[in-house]
Amino acid sequence: MAWTEVRRSIPNALTIARFAAIPIFVWLYLDAGDGPAWGAGVFFAAAAVTDQLDGYLARRWHVESRFGKIADPLADRLMIGTAAVLMLATGRMPVFAALVILGRDVILVLGYRLLAPGGYDLEVTFLGKLATWVLYAAIGFVLVTEEGTGWPLVILWIGIALSLGAGVQYALGAWQSVRGRDSRPEREPS
Repeated sequence: MAWTEVRRSIPNALTIARFAAIPIFVWLYLDAGDGPAWGAGVFFAAAAVTDQLDGYLARRWHVESRFGKIADPLADRLMIGTAAVLMLATGRMPVFAALVILGRDVILVLGYRLLAPGGYDLEVTFLGKLATWVLYAAIGFVLVTEEGTGWPLVILWIGIALSLGAGVQYALGAWQSVRGRDSRPEREPS
């Protein structure tokens, strides 16, 4: 296989690895018990690094793909959502924080399907990336600190605020896309 073909598959392979990492993360988290979950935290941090690496490589090597544009943010949302559910179930994350994280993602997915059934190219914005980075960092810090440690929760709330802002940004983009598509005159068949 030529280097060009190998290069084309590396970013998507990293994204797929993040999907595969979710069950291992769950096992490491549950295995840690009530204390800091260092194994899960390190694994979670590695997932965050691959999130940055796959996008960087795809852009640098000019091998962006439709699969990557859809699967990369989905892998992030599933990893972060899984962590939120686990930490909510074990009392390490406030209920409202977990509900906002999970609710925003559900609303985005449902809104995406309802507002743009014919297709809407969801471009990840800087605010969306920043929110994901901050959420990854905050959840990682919550994972490796003693339960109830305050400073990671402050970072978590900052990440949630950024995430909500990005959600509004995505919703407005989808709405404008749908309105623009609906206002175009229909073309006569040639």
